[in-house]
Formats: sequence, C-alpha cells, structure tokens
Amino acid sequence: MSIRARFSVHQGEFKLEIELALGDGEVLAVLGPNGSGKSTLLRTLAGLQAVDAGDISINDTVVDDAAHKTFVTPEQRAIGVVFQDNALFNNLSVRENVAFGLRARGFSRTVARSTANEWLERFGLSEFAHRRPSNLSGGQAQRVALARALAVSPGLLLLDEPTSALDVRAKAEIRRDLLRLRRDHPVTTVLVTHDPLDAFALADRVIVLEDGRIVQSGTLDDVASHPRSRHIADMVGLSLVRGDVRDGVLTATSGARLVVPADSPSGPSVASIRPAAVSLHRTEPEGSARNAWEMTIVDLDRHPERVRARLSGPLALLAELTPAGADALSLQVGDTIWASVKASEITVTPDFGS
Repeated sequence: MSIRARFSVHQGEFKLEIELALGDGEVLAVLGPNGSGKSTLLRTLAGLQAVDAGDISINDTVVDDAAHKTFVTPEQRAIGVVFQDNALFNNLSVRENVAFGLRARGFSRTVARSTANEWLERFGLSEFAHRRPSNLSGGQAQRVALARALAVSPGLLLLDEPTSALDVRAKAEIRRDLLRLRRDHPVTTVLVTHDPLDAFALADRVIVLEDGRIVQSGTLDDVASHPRSRHIADMVGLSLVRGDVRDGVLTATSGARLVVPADSPSGPSVASIRPAAVSLHRTEPEGSARNAWEMTIVDLDRHPERVRARLSGPLALLAELTPAGADALSLQVGDTIWASVKASEITVTPDFGS
C-alpha cells in the first residue's frame, strides 16, 4: 500500500505541517522531541483527526481532503494501530482483544476467533488466549496489541512508541517480532519512536519532526552523520554496531572487536556508542580505554558549539569534540587518527534481528 500526504492540522496554537510519501512495504521511522507532532501525525493518518488543509491518499484513494470535504472513517481505511499504552480492553480476554477489530468490521464470531487464534500462534501467545491483559507482562501485552492490529490485514500499520514502556529484553523481542513481520508479512509502516535502535533495526528511512515540521529526512546514517540541530544530534547521534558477544567481546559483522561491559549477555547484539564517548588521538593511546582503532576522517560537521567527525576504519564511528578540541588536534578530512572508547561507555542490547 502506498501513502501520499500533504496536510496541516491545528491544535490550539500548535500547527503540524506534513508532506510525505511511502512506497508499498516501506517502513518510515518518525523521530522528534515531545510535542513535535509525532502522535498527531499518526492520529491524522489513522482518521482519528481530520486535516484542516490538504489531503491524504492511500493507494491513490483520497481518504481525507479538506477542500472537498472528503473524510473516510478509521474503520474504512484498512489501517492497524498500536498505541503507546497498547490500549487493550481489560474486560476482554486476549483472544477477544485480537478478534475485536474483525468483529467491528462485521466478520462473524467464528471467523474472527479463528483469525485471532492464527495471530496468537504466530506471536507465541496461544497459551495466553483466555487471560485478561492485566495478567500479562509488558512485552506480552504489546505483542497482543500487535496481533490485534495485524488481524484485520491492514495495508498500513501505525506504531506509536511500541517499545517505550518495555525493559531491554522485551524491547529486543518486539523488534524481533517486527523484523519477522517485515520478512513474512510486509506492511507499509509508520513507526513513531524516541529510540534510534528502533529506527536502526526496522526502518528504511527516517524523518525528524520539530515544532510541527519535518526538519530532516533520509536514512538513519545520513541523519546521524549530518544532524541539523543539537536536538537531532543528541537524539540520533549514536554509533550502532551489530555483532555477536562472547566473553565480554563483541565481534562486529565487519570483523572488528569491541570490549564491552563484562555483564553484557552473550549472543547477537547491538552496541551503541555516544559520539561524546569517542576520544580522538594523534598517536595510539595508552591507558584505560581498551578499544582503540586507527581510523580515517571522512567528514567534519562543524557547528559553533561542537564538531562532529565521521570516521571509517575497522568500524564506522561518530566522534564529537568541542571546537577547541578539534583545533588542538588540527583535524582535517582525510587525516588518519586514532579513536578510543572505554568499554564502560558502550551500551549493549540483544539483537534478535541478526
């Protein structure tokens, strides 16, 4: 399913202005600070809020057009939504929650329950079919919400912070489920998230919202390498390294080795490194930093308050320095430089998408 949207929405003094297009099966991550308009974007695409100007088309069919007073209701848009708080009905069983959307669309109880059972099995939830949502863990409840959204065979899936309330293990499990969904049941998806790991693992490209406007778009690497504001730099400026952890060492897919915190779980993992945690040196460093690589500076992004260096070598890294620090090292694009990171500055999370 393809999506084209060009609209504005007003909420008091706040105004959201959007222009975007998604191809069939594409996954778009939407990043931005609180109050930037991310949830309003999802509500408008879902038909929970009408546009004030402009239009939205799904598969070349106009579903919202302010000028022509066209508005297609949510249940007629073939859209699945997973809300931030999962919005499950605690007075219904897990099976009845998953069947709810089908029943609302007029399917018989038999068909709705059969379809719900199929999705519960796919998400490994069959044994919980008779439970109430209040008796589930956070990760289990979020998988029920995903099953409910997918049971109606949506052409567009809207995910509002699907991992925000979960612990590290549950976050990784939800990412695993969404990755499997991309492979087995590709659905055009808009994913709102604060977590760059979600965008890294799941999205084809990202847009960044600030104050109701798209201020940057592209792949996560593009946005992280050339952030256009301090907030974007802080939000997406992580170096993410996928690999396998054994005995406190992550071996990256490139072959590079990172010493990580000793309590990091073994197995497929993603290591995240903040740019400020990367130290640069003109000669090979000595001391407590147990990770050091000889790198090449491929780009320098200079701002009055900081300088960000993009490095290539055994792995790709972003490093951030003060302007004074960059001047002291006389950094230039093309220079060979040593980069080091303390193991204690590396965050490791399980990666079920490997």
